[in-house]
Amino acid sequence: MATAADLDIKMDATSLYREEIYTDRKIGTIRAMVPVTPAGEADTARDTLFIGEAQIMTQMGPLPVTFEIDAVTLDVAVAGYAGAAKVAIERTVNELQDLRRQSASSLVLPGQGGGSFGPGALGGVPSLGGKIQMP
Repeated sequence: MATAADLDIKMDATSLYREEIYTDRKIGTIRAMVPVTPAGEADTARDTLFIGEAQIMTQMGPLPVTFEIDAVTLDVAVAGYAGAAKVAIERTVNELQDLRRQSASSLVLPGQGGGSFGPGALGGVPSLGGKIQMP
């Protein structure tokens, strides 16, 4: 097991960004990741990155969706927010549907040899008598 002394917890001084947050307080947020030098000055050799943030509501509550917006300036990022958000939300919904399908197909039937829980593996809990069980 790795200890804290084994971890390389050093920031990369050549990859620093300053975050600027913009929101319309209705739909979403755009984070402008402005590249800076180790001294904190603007690094004009690198492009500013624009990251959009939105939320979709699920049965389990709000799910944050983060996506990159292909833009060079803030006004272009604001104009491109809706298109980038739609693509990211569609991708997220498809991933959730895939996870739901995978979860539904991973039913374990007692006595079929599936899963890692054998008889008594749960501390002597008796068999549930042929009912479908979730792993």
